[in-house]
Parts: sequence; C-alpha cells; structure tokens
Amino acid sequence: MTLLHLAVALDGAGWHPAAWRDSAARPSELFSTGYWAGLVAEAERGLLDFVTIEDTLGLQSSRFEDLDDRTDQVRGRLDAVLLAAWLAPLTSRVGLVPTTSVTHTEPFHVSIGIASLDYASGGRAGWRPQISARAADAAHFGRRPVPRLTLQELRTPEGQALVAELFEEAVDFVEVVRRLWDSWEDDAEIRDAATGRFLDRDKLHYIDFEGPHFNVRGPSITPRPPQGQPLVTALAHDVLPYDFAARSVDVVYMTPHSRAEAASIIGQVRDAQAAVGRTGEPLKIFADLIAFLDEDPGAAAARKAQLDELDGAALASDAAIFTGTPAELAELLLDWRGAGLDGFRLRPGVLPHDLTGIARGLVPELQRRAAFRTGYQAATLRGHLGLARPANRYTVNS
Repeated sequence: MTLLHLAVALDGAGWHPAAWRDSAARPSELFSTGYWAGLVAEAERGLLDFVTIEDTLGLQSSRFEDLDDRTDQVRGRLDAVLLAAWLAPLTSRVGLVPTTSVTHTEPFHVSIGIASLDYASGGRAGWRPQISARAADAAHFGRRPVPRLTLQELRTPEGQALVAELFEEAVDFVEVVRRLWDSWEDDAEIRDAATGRFLDRDKLHYIDFEGPHFNVRGPSITPRPPQGQPLVTALAHDVLPYDFAARSVDVVYMTPHSRAEAASIIGQVRDAQAAVGRTGEPLKIFADLIAFLDEDPGAAAARKAQLDELDGAALASDAAIFTGTPAELAELLLDWRGAGLDGFRLRPGVLPHDLTGIARGLVPELQRRAAFRTGYQAATLRGHLGLARPANRYTVNS
C-alpha cells in the first residue's frame, strides 16, 4: 500500500477565529519562541512530512476588502520565513514551509531567504508563494495601485483580470527564484586554501531573466541550496491557480468537500498539467481539511459549537471541516485517498490541542492501517515526498 503524506498548517491559535478562547489554547504565548518550538516538535513527533506557516502582508480581517474593527479575534503574526529559520535548528526531520507574498516583494530577497532556510534546516525547506489582491496590503508599499474589491467583485470580469495578472506575475516570480537557486553550480565553491581559490567563477551564472514583471540578472548571493530546489507548494481553488500550480510548484493543496469533488478537482489539475506541457515530476496533490479531534465521540463537535457561539457565527471555510475522533478521520482520509490524492494538509482547529490529536491520535490510527510511515526514511523534505534532487539547469555535462 502506498503511504499517505501528511502536513499541518500552523496559524496562530488555530484555524477557528475563536480558537484563542478555547480552554486548551495558550494566547499569551502566541508570539513566543517556546510556543512555536512546541508545535513543530509535536509535528515531528508525529512523523509528519512538513508544516506550513501562514503569513500575509496585512493584519487578519473578517473582511477581504479592508481591515475590520474586531477586537475579539487574533490579530498579528510573526514573519514566517524568519520564524521557520529560528525553528530549523530545533528540529531534525520535519519540513518547514513558510508562506510569502509574491505581489509586493522581490524574488531575489525571497530566493535567498528560502535558500538560507534550506541551509539552516539541512535540506528541509519549502516555500508557499501566494498572491496579494487586497488594496489594504498594497497600501503598505505604495508602489502599485490595487483596486478595493470585495470577494464578490473579485469574481467580476474586472476582478478576474486583476487575479489573472497577479498569477502571471507569480509564475515569473517563481521562475526567477528557481533560476537563482540554480545560479551556483553544486561544486562552485572550491575552498582550496593552498591555492587561494575559494570559488570557480565559471560555475556562477547570470540568470538574465527579462519579463514584463521582473528583470533580474543574478547570480544569487547564496550558494545552491542543499536540496538543489527547495519544495514549492501552493493553495489552489480554481482554474487560474490550477494553471499556476501546474507551471510552477511541486505540491498543490486543494479544498474538496467530498471524495467525488476531490476526484473532479484532481482531473482539472491533471488537465492543467497537460495544457501547460509540464514535464518531469507530476504535481503532488494534497487536500486541505480543518480538523477538530477528540477521542470521545461528540466531544470535538461540542467543542467547535462552543467556539462558534463565542465567535458569534458558525465557522466558515474554503476547506471542509471535520469534527470527530482520530479513527473517524483516518477512515475519511483513506476513503478520499481513493480519488487519487497523494496526501492531506490538516488545519488544526485549535492549537495545540488538535495538532496533538493529529500527531498522537490520527497518526497511530493510520499506522495501524499500514497507511503511514512508522519512522522517517529520509533526511530532506524532498526525500520525504519521494522527489529526487533536481539537476542544475546551468550545469554543462562534460
């Protein structure tokens, strides 16, 4: 039996807006190093493939178009790349995948940040690029006008044109980053003190990228990362992001609400791969689920209902919401896997409670079904997913 891949998405106190008010939450520690160190240690204890760390260019908000005035929900985050780099030496196997915007940032800076994370972690870095379509985010930078659109307006022709432009830019952004990672050949550093040669200059390459969004000469200031190409991942909900994923990333997260819908989306993703002429490794496809887990039947649903009451509304999400026991979630994951999924990215409803439920409840259930690893077999994130270290595009074979 092919083993499932599991990741968790970490965000503040959890994915329920009222999670910080749960009796098991630790809101006073959300910006402490010990809190995050405990989360990634728990993920590694559960032998998970990787954790993703959320980030945005603006404060969290219950509205898409601008900031709200709510004071009863968590606001504020730590920088995801810096946080991942701090956590890297505290772990030894679990992958670390921070999120960055690709709309108001520069690919050169992101490339060296993720490459440095790959060095700090010994080859366990990943990256989740995301676009920023909010006018409130653009206002922090003042470099480009972004219209103030609601989510409904984002679905109009004007809104879709904006989204299409942002994804076209994202494709170029990832391409620049990937070229910069390759701009040093693996043996560019000679480090021969006797001859005084530290570097073979012929093995550093100008990438000379020219496009409508970026003109980047290169090379990078950081040698090629240990993985060659750190893992690139993306969340996708529709045709445009499916196309972006097919062109640019290694792992795509999708948000089905049933096995049948999972099969349908997988078909669309595979069609996108064919349409863009993707070569090499096919996309790894993960499904996202929000998870509330308790051993006692009904306890997780009751806990979510209490949080809904505190927040003043039932939890709404792009992803399906699961409440139940670890055994019940294991059954659901194995059923949905039959649609063709490679794995799942679970979003714990409350941290650390539901992360513990995943690592100490769900994982043993999957192991009993011979569906999940009983120990790490690789030392790198690409290795966890069975992905080879890619050849450098600039190396000339002699």
